[in-house]
Amino acid sequence: MSVDTSKTTTAPQPPTPLALPWWTRGDTNAFFGLAFNILVNVLTLTTLTIAVVKIPSTDVLGTVLPALGVALVLGNLYYMVLARRLARREGRDDVTALPYGPSVPHMFIVVFVVMLPIYLATGDPLRAWAAGLAWAFMIGVIVMIGAFVGPYIRKVTPRAAMLGTLAGISITFIAMRPAAQMWEVAWIGLPVLAIILIGFFTDIKLPGNIPVGLVALLVGTAIGWIGGYMSAPDVSQAAHDIALGLPDLRLGLLFDGLGNLAPLLATAIPLGIYNFTEAMSNVESAAAAGDNYNLRSVLLADGFGAVIGAGFGSPFPPAVYIGHPGWKDAGGRTGYSLASGLTIGIMCLLGLFGILATLLPIPAIVPILLYIGLLIGAQAFQAVPRIHAVAVVAALLPNLAEWAVTQIDNALSAAGTSAQKVGSDALGQAGVVYDGLKVFGSGAVLAGLVLGAIVTFILDKRFRAAGVAAVIGAGLSWIGLIHAHAVEWAAAPGVALGYLFFALVCLAYSLLPTATPVAEETTAAEPTTA
Repeated sequence: MSVDTSKTTTAPQPPTPLALPWWTRGDTNAFFGLAFNILVNVLTLTTLTIAVVKIPSTDVLGTVLPALGVALVLGNLYYMVLARRLARREGRDDVTALPYGPSVPHMFIVVFVVMLPIYLATGDPLRAWAAGLAWAFMIGVIVMIGAFVGPYIRKVTPRAAMLGTLAGISITFIAMRPAAQMWEVAWIGLPVLAIILIGFFTDIKLPGNIPVGLVALLVGTAIGWIGGYMSAPDVSQAAHDIALGLPDLRLGLLFDGLGNLAPLLATAIPLGIYNFTEAMSNVESAAAAGDNYNLRSVLLADGFGAVIGAGFGSPFPPAVYIGHPGWKDAGGRTGYSLASGLTIGIMCLLGLFGILATLLPIPAIVPILLYIGLLIGAQAFQAVPRIHAVAVVAALLPNLAEWAVTQIDNALSAAGTSAQKVGSDALGQAGVVYDGLKVFGSGAVLAGLVLGAIVTFILDKRFRAAGVAAVIGAGLSWIGLIHAHAVEWAAAPGVALGYLFFALVCLAYSLLPTATPVAEETTAAEPTTA
């Protein structure tokens, strides 16, 4: 019997592994944007620590910044690896790494709310520093705990609530200060902003495809120096302060702070929860832009970074940054994040931030922050069903209130007084509803999530779910995590009662025969693309 060998069976070929480049042209654009973003924040925290808390510059440049620098390198390395794993798992070469750096809101809170009061009361900057380390340590612990409950919260919280809260943060604490700094020196800031807006929001390319961020910085710096905004003697003086700094353990200082931890819990608990809810919103923002990261992996890394940083002397917890969609639209992939962390980390270790502050005009750097604020604010509306736009606005309102109260408090403090001394009646006569703003804005991130969720459920006619969210709001108000000045029992009973009444109204409406839930939209507008 003969065998026909004219037909042969070809074994299936294994899929070709995805070839991921380590660097793309878009990474160059995103690198300059993110690196300048982190640069501004590190310059700011350096100035605040030395000028406000009076920690000796040798300790700041020799201990705090090196500790932060190591965290930036390791954290951004981790997020680059995470991005490349996601890219290979999904077979895509357009995955963008999550940006990582010192948390901006925490930067101001640890200085003005935690360390400064202790320094003013004791006159000892080291005790203030120890308190800051203990506070950052607690933040890290709470974030790591959040890694195990955060995924569930993300699952049950509407996207409009999370992105709306993020929009509130981006519009107020990310965009408003840079906008003010730009218009203060508009002849430097506005040309830089024009380059960034055209370069990132349109398809217009510069000759030779030169990175937009680099051109923006060079143009702004040139205008600042030619116009006399910068000072050459300041550069010369700062050059004398350059010195190599290596991280060293400051466990003694940390344990001193942990020994008096109780007064710090009032801010550490809400801010720790803020960290993991903000990270949750940032991960949701990245998912809306097409990159779906594992939330638990992100939270554990952020919490670990804060704990280790505190042990090495840094009171500034690092975190995943708001703005992933902005760097994705700029063309960033997996290399830009590590390059940014590595660049700023080396600058921290070499003590270069003193001289950088004298070389680069702040109005030439901060427009990139305004760009991020604009993009995230827009995404909150574009990445949710149109019917939920009202919920986005509701979720961002508590952050507006918190920002307004911060501005009022800082202005009154600069005048040598306070809202308590001026009095609510006098402020009310000037049109400032101070007490209401303070209650509304306390615990703004959590309050925004609760309010955004309630409004989303109402818009969908899910009145029982809205009632449950209102009951959660009542509980959080009762223990002081939202709408209260301190974490304590019966912290805001009036607000808690209001939420309970709100829940009863929702329950009553759920019993009406016309209360049929709206089918959830399956499509939403695409995120902003440049």
